[in-house]
Amino acid sequence: MVDMALYVGCCGFSIARSKYFKLFNVVELQETFYNPPDIGRLRALRSEAPQEFVFAMKCWQAVTHPLDSPTWRRAKVVPDRSLINRYGFLRPTREVFEAWELVAKAARELNARVVVVQTPPTFNYCEENYRNALEFFTTVDTSNFIVGWEPRGSWSNNPDKILDIVMRFKNVIHVVDVLKAKPVMTKEVSYFRLHGLGGDEVNYRYKYTDEDLMKLNNIIKDYLKGGKDVYVMFNNVYMTQDALRFKELTVKNI
Repeated sequence: MVDMALYVGCCGFSIARSKYFKLFNVVELQETFYNPPDIGRLRALRSEAPQEFVFAMKCWQAVTHPLDSPTWRRAKVVPDRSLINRYGFLRPTREVFEAWELVAKAARELNARVVVVQTPPTFNYCEENYRNALEFFTTVDTSNFIVGWEPRGSWSNNPDKILDIVMRFKNVIHVVDVLKAKPVMTKEVSYFRLHGLGGDEVNYRYKYTDEDLMKLNNIIKDYLKGGKDVYVMFNNVYMTQDALRFKELTVKNI
């Protein structure tokens, strides 16, 4: 019988790291999104964590978000504004590919299992963005880790286009909030990011009910079959409490 692997955690260290390491088996680093990944800090985090602890990380926004995105307001390092059309949107530019190389180097140093490439809602489906995504995933090296692409905006109305991209690449998967949608394709790894219910795409102040968590438990049972790895990552204000409640539920029911 093949063992299943379930990883439950939070998008970011929501509590002190020493305590977090004892409660969860995975974290998705958020600091790597806002600023260029700090290789020294990631090396220190890796050495601080238990050997079996799993890291995921969010891709630096220079790859995904143009310089006029409001997310750059939280950045300590911002590229020159004259390059506004050279960054973000998975553009096939030297700047985007160099930014990705830094992300990939950081992921290898961290021994990250998954790198989340979350494109903004403004990166809607259109022919140009489809070509950008296809060329990006064709060009970059993803041999050392899984790339979880989380498309937002009108891509949800074009699942066939997401599938057309994801099915071409062994290590590229479709990331969704599985309480709202299913990934277009199931692979050896499934990665779910839970942003709260009741909003269009996110509702960070939502607190999951027992009924929500039981529904989630029932959904992921199918994805765990055959020894597949499943990541359930909470990304809401109550992420610590909700993730712990979900862990307790899965222990009883899976």
